[in-house]
Amino acid sequence: MTATTPSSTAPHPRPGPALRAALLRRWGRALVGMPPYAWLLLFFLIPFLIVLKISFSEPQAAIPPYVPLFSWAGDQILQIRLNLGNYGYLFSDELYVAAYLNSLKIAGISTVFCLLIGYPMAYAIARAPKTVRNPLLMLVVLPFWTSFLIRVYAWMGILKNEGLLNSFLLWTGIIHAPLQMLETDFAVYVGIVYSYLPFMILPLYATLEKMDLSLLEAAADLGCRPFRAFLNVTLPLSIPGMVAGSMLVFIPAVGEFVIPDLLGGPDTLMIGKVLWSEFFDNRDWPAASAVAVAMLVLLVAPIMVFQHYQNKTSEAGR
Repeated sequence: MTATTPSSTAPHPRPGPALRAALLRRWGRALVGMPPYAWLLLFFLIPFLIVLKISFSEPQAAIPPYVPLFSWAGDQILQIRLNLGNYGYLFSDELYVAAYLNSLKIAGISTVFCLLIGYPMAYAIARAPKTVRNPLLMLVVLPFWTSFLIRVYAWMGILKNEGLLNSFLLWTGIIHAPLQMLETDFAVYVGIVYSYLPFMILPLYATLEKMDLSLLEAAADLGCRPFRAFLNVTLPLSIPGMVAGSMLVFIPAVGEFVIPDLLGGPDTLMIGKVLWSEFFDNRDWPAASAVAVAMLVLLVAPIMVFQHYQNKTSEAGR
């Protein structure tokens, strides 16, 4: 007797229920992740590549105001002209270096003030009775119902020499002459802290609200006083919220344009104002694009390094 081999034309076995369920889960995760990736591709990666291309071109008095990067010379010769001088100009001109450093300083100080003000507020909301938390959170989010530009203009009316704050201080007799608050760095700090404070409070609240309060009870049972328990238990557990809130404040504050333009003076130099001037006043799109790309690299690189460090720390702790 000879053994019979199955025919090559025999139908393949259908996948079992477990395999079909795994395939459905994989495709489901892919479909759920597609909209955010498509959003990032359409509104971040493609515009970034366009700006990156312009940053390697040369300015010209035409429309568009830059020389095309790719051009045809003859029938089958493609010329690529890369101008690296725009990036070299950033580090050779003191204006750009000063603008970058001043933007980092103002954003860093504003982030520290947001943290100092936002942490007690988030802590108070997280420890408030549950019936009061939602109204308190609504009060934090309420300024977002008003236009950002209108809120900044309102601070102009408060901080100017004849504004509400100077009028109140003169009425109380604390001062005898109006203080110059508008068109100063102080006004810029006030505007940034006021505008971005909710971005600090909400991540901190989310972290503090999820904290296990039995840890504080255990610390109290071991003889730890409330302030010591806060330093040893609450504060370390709230670090992820502090980091998230600080990033949400620091990153947009570095490139802020509206607040320093309206509340700051002519000496308030930030990279957002330099970008506006290069794009619309000087019409030097290649230089402005180089400034924007350098600013993005300056902000993204430390975040990627920090994220890598966080992932390694979390993996080591498992």
